Amino acid sequence: MLSADDPLPFRPVRVLVAGVTGSGKTNLAGRVGAMWDLRHVEIDGLFHGPNWTPRTEFLDDVRAFAADDRWITEWQYTSKGTDAVLTPRAELALWLDYPYRVVRNRLIRRTLSRSILRTRMWNDNVEKPIWRMFGDDPEENILAWQTKTLGHWAERMPGYAERFPHLTIVRLRHPRETERWLRSQADASGTSIAPPKRRSRDR
Repeated sequence: MLSADDPLPFRPVRVLVAGVTGSGKTNLAGRVGAMWDLRHVEIDGLFHGPNWTPRTEFLDDVRAFAADDRWITEWQYTSKGTDAVLTPRAELALWLDYPYRVVRNRLIRRTLSRSILRTRMWNDNVEKPIWRMFGDDPEENILAWQTKTLGHWAERMPGYAERFPHLTIVRLRHPRETERWLRSQADASGTSIAPPKRRSRDR
């Protein structure tokens, strides 16, 4: 497993971005995709149909883009069968293993912003009302879900490394490390990087 300061042994063309809800997977995937000219597929957009209903074509669509030569996507929906499709094809996994305070603050800001602004997302869905997302229902409380899944990647990543030895894994422990890694990759490839989406300062 590589760190932010380790050079990549090759230029990957199929990339997964792992991390707990709210860590910034989609933002990073978009920036890396632009830097390396990779198609960024937002996997949430394939999964969520109108009114947040799961799409029956989800796995078929995942298989379709995974068969392409160049892509980057968020490493999600492993319980829905994406592992059998994406992981064997991926060459690089970027693991956002950020501190709890960072991911919690990011998730709260993102959720409040989307809900208050009624931001249109995949298939014209909008975020659920704040009282539902922060309420007592464990199926809808996004903070409870984040807490429940905080240790997911730390528990599973060693197994992934063993099962998929072809997969290069880079562990990024803080947004500052991620920015440093992005700068080094841009310098190595002679490209530029897009700035991150504006956020409050990550501590």
